[in-house]
Amino acid sequence: MRRPTRRFRAWFALAALLGGAFVPVGHAQQNGIGDPSTFLARTESLRTKDHPRFVRMLEEVHREGPALTKAQAWYLRYLDAWEDMYGGDYLKSEAGFRDIIANAGDATLSAKASALLLTNLAHTRRYEEAFTLANRVTADLPRITDPLARSMSLIGLSQMFDFADQTDLAIRYARLAQNSVPPGESPCQSLTLEVAAMFNARRLTPTSPELQHTLGVCIADDQPVSTNAMWLTLGAVYLDRNEPKKVIALLDRIGPSIGVNRYYQHMISATLQRAQAFEKLGDDAAAKAGALATVAMTNPDDLSDWQKEAYELLYRVEKKRGNTTAALNYYERFAAQDKGYLNDVSAKALAYNLAQQHTLAQRLETERLSKQNNILRLQQALDTKAVETGRLYIALLLAVLASIAFWLYRLKRSQMKFRKLAQRDGLTGIFNHQYFIEEADRVLHVLARKDGSACLMIIDLDHFKLVNDTHGHAIGDAVIRHTVTLCRELLRPADLFGRLGGEEFGVLLAGCGRDEGMAIADRIREAIDMSPAQCEGAAVSCSASIGLACTSASGYGLQTLCREADAALYRAKRNGRNRVIYAAGPGNLAVA
Repeated sequence: MRRPTRRFRAWFALAALLGGAFVPVGHAQQNGIGDPSTFLARTESLRTKDHPRFVRMLEEVHREGPALTKAQAWYLRYLDAWEDMYGGDYLKSEAGFRDIIANAGDATLSAKASALLLTNLAHTRRYEEAFTLANRVTADLPRITDPLARSMSLIGLSQMFDFADQTDLAIRYARLAQNSVPPGESPCQSLTLEVAAMFNARRLTPTSPELQHTLGVCIADDQPVSTNAMWLTLGAVYLDRNEPKKVIALLDRIGPSIGVNRYYQHMISATLQRAQAFEKLGDDAAAKAGALATVAMTNPDDLSDWQKEAYELLYRVEKKRGNTTAALNYYERFAAQDKGYLNDVSAKALAYNLAQQHTLAQRLETERLSKQNNILRLQQALDTKAVETGRLYIALLLAVLASIAFWLYRLKRSQMKFRKLAQRDGLTGIFNHQYFIEEADRVLHVLARKDGSACLMIIDLDHFKLVNDTHGHAIGDAVIRHTVTLCRELLRPADLFGRLGGEEFGVLLAGCGRDEGMAIADRIREAIDMSPAQCEGAAVSCSASIGLACTSASGYGLQTLCREADAALYRAKRNGRNRVIYAAGPGNLAVA
């Protein structure tokens, strides 16, 4: 089964932005509205902590229609826009937020509205506007003094950088938000952002301390929406680890809370997770019913990751049942959604880069105009201070040239970052052949100077052509990705891992001797042999032959190590496959 896309997980971080009681709340029940400012503040504090009561209090303000000041009226407008966004009416809420930013005349309220508008624009896929607004919010951060507005701005920025796949920046802003929680308030919302970024970057497991800590804080602070987001995150991790029974048990436990709070993103996500879990359990009828319920909760004309995942599930179920016509119909819908998703990813990346380049261009233009103004002022003084003005002009020209050279350098660095993308294999995300060879050669040169040790491992999947011929190239690609995942779990962070071509992979184990290298190679071989790839409801088994060469026997020359490891690999193939053979030196081979 395909892993759900990261875009499908955007609601994790959104829950953090929407959630939480940011304003101190008294526990005494009051009758009537009384002071509108106090009542509105109390209403805001219940947004997700007790959303049904929040809705009732908001209706009470509109029903009784108390006399509001201009500031109170804008506050009410802000709460209405928040509720529209919570319910999924993004266009209506966007109009409210833009109205507040443009006309409220309240810097704090405008900052809060801008933070929420960031997420709103992301949901309506207005990426260029969203990233441009993120740049503006970043520039305004030093001027935001209100603790709540600053916290919300940092939360919005963390979410946007996570949305742009800038994981490290997203985590950085999440931690800034954790350090900026208003006094007496819960850090739950800012903690969920770090967990969301880790999940989207594939760094999360069920036992990750960040996830467990965040769940504990959110439960203790009575933050149900953010708590549900973290439970759903855990459910997604369980799905990825093929533990559907745990998913069902978790959804049964949090179902009542999701039903009470009625947060649209959580309701549809829980429905789809349940359907995917039933499919893994082999209950196709329940899986189909859940997938159809997911589709019914979406707008069929919209591009929706939930629709994409649901249609793909329906296709698999109908294909398994032999309903060719229905399966083809669902596959066509899935393909349309999948194409839209890929286009959406490209549009998001392009918008992010355009926003960054636009910001850079604005800075350059500001710099250029500033220099031109200086030149004009110098020219006005030419009549009285010709010599002095000439010297200043030369100094100014040098400054302009230095500034241009500096920004050209920055642009060159940006181009180099994009060039690094070419270093990765498109199917697996690990190093490609050329970059792996370059890095391995560099590391070996360093180790040679330090008299360190290293082992080169070449892995080749056995009878892989039969997998492609039997199941098709799409399944073959899934097997390759599954193999890479298994290897990554067993390799150390410092190990170099690359795809040499087809089903062949290379691993350079730096600082590793023969015995440790053999142990790692055999664990990888055993993991591949014992862990079939789950593809379209079927388990596809595969084994691997591994050739190992070490610097202690073959020296530090990369060509020699490759030749020795290749010879060991071919010996493993000839000896029956699914084994590790060590090259003990030229012509000497040993079986693990």
